[in-house]
Amino acid sequence: MSTDQPDDVRSLLRSLRVFAGDLPRFDPDDAAPTPQAMFVAWLRAAADAGVREPHAVTVSTADGDGRVSARVVVLHDVVDGAWRFATDSRSRKVLDVDANPRAALSFYWREQARQVRLEGTVRRVGAEASAADFLARSPASRAAGLATRPGEPLGSVAELRDAMGTAAERVDREPGTVLPEWTLLELVPDEAEFWQGDPGRAHTRVVYRRGDDGWTRGLVWP
Repeated sequence: MSTDQPDDVRSLLRSLRVFAGDLPRFDPDDAAPTPQAMFVAWLRAAADAGVREPHAVTVSTADGDGRVSARVVVLHDVVDGAWRFATDSRSRKVLDVDANPRAALSFYWREQARQVRLEGTVRRVGAEASAADFLARSPASRAAGLATRPGEPLGSVAELRDAMGTAAERVDREPGTVLPEWTLLELVPDEAEFWQGDPGRAHTRVVYRRGDDGWTRGLVWP
């Protein structure tokens, strides 16, 4: 059992460095005209800089009663102004989206002290696109999807591993098998923020907002 006291934890947190290393510059005048173009530019820069898993994104949803939950998933695509990710339709995030389609995505690229936040509406892309997305996954990922039952009680890790092994054999035998519950989702933002951290705390925040005539963007105070 931990013997840490509140003061110990506070001291530890205060001792940790933030915004270390050589950080990229971000001139707001160079911001792209749309959040999709801006995001793709930052994503490529993150990948080129060696940021680990720059496609990892926190998806925040709320159910019909307003209870919020968040989890990290992998971004699958950015197309036609929508950010796509996928999951099992039995998962909490899909149940949340069915009750309340408003959601948020957030990316954090620590090595560059950059954040991207997107707020908007989530919708299902469709069965055909969902099936294609499932089949584009690695065999191990497809086996994991076929084996698991999101959120249900699990008796043991051994039970999970046995189910994964059985599913992997099925993928080998039937490579065209698609999990019926696999659901491709996309968030269409009406607001997007690009945040560049600064060691001196003069952080740069550029916010895009969707209007009747398209996107507008401007600086906001950090």
